[in-house]
Amino acid sequence: MEITAAMVKELRDKTGAGMMDCKKALKENDGDMQLSIDYLRKKGAATAEKRADRSANEGVVLTDITDGNGVIIEVNCETDFVARSEDFLGFATRALALVKTEKPADVDALMALESDGLTMSDYLTEIIGKIGEKIEVRRFAQFNTDGNLIEYIHPGAKLGVMLEITGAGANDDVQKLGKDLAMQVAAMNPVAIDRDAVPVEVREKELEIYRQQAAEQGKPENMLDRIAEGKLNKYFQEYTLLEQTFLKDTTKTVKDQVAAVAKDVGSALKVTRFERFQVGG
Repeated sequence: MEITAAMVKELRDKTGAGMMDCKKALKENDGDMQLSIDYLRKKGAATAEKRADRSANEGVVLTDITDGNGVIIEVNCETDFVARSEDFLGFATRALALVKTEKPADVDALMALESDGLTMSDYLTEIIGKIGEKIEVRRFAQFNTDGNLIEYIHPGAKLGVMLEITGAGANDDVQKLGKDLAMQVAAMNPVAIDRDAVPVEVREKELEIYRQQAAEQGKPENMLDRIAEGKLNKYFQEYTLLEQTFLKDTTKTVKDQVAAVAKDVGSALKVTRFERFQVGG
């Protein structure tokens, strides 16, 4: 059967596959459109299986906030070239939109959702077959608040932050504070909002390390715990958001800046949550 340019175009429009792949699929299936679509899907599945064990350390972080509902998502691929491609960004944007509207519990639940008649898993298989790289949704987080949500995407979209401040409704001063704090989180990578939020296992691990360091330096046994506690306090000052030095005014801590803005707006403010996604991090 003769394979016409119109047939190739139709298959390409339906699948998004490359022109030569569409032409080959039609030839292999004697011009049957549905069999050709199935052929291309199988080809994509085979490519996806072949790529499954490869590293996907490039990609993008995307965010979306509407009416107190926010989503931050990381989608990975193998190369920066693909991370900037229309097909990859289209898949990442589709995943972001589905998380926002359908609120899946995890990545597996997201991949089971349908989009334009295909599950996200099937859609991903087709994209992998077309692009030829491993692609995966690594993680996402969802926010829902009556307070203020703030997003920050670092240039290049490899690093993103979403942060929540409660205690005031929509307010320009609180939004500005939130943007400053989101950029602080991006730059300083705190492990928690404050010391009370640092997991017990992290505290114990740090204390053990500091105690061992002091012992190896020959410090007296009866001083080891006190030395370790002192170093743990310094750890909190460096790695918990509210105790960090505020980058835009190094005479203050972040906690001081939050208190200052709270006084200006006449409402107690609380940083309740943040998520920091860095591609490959």
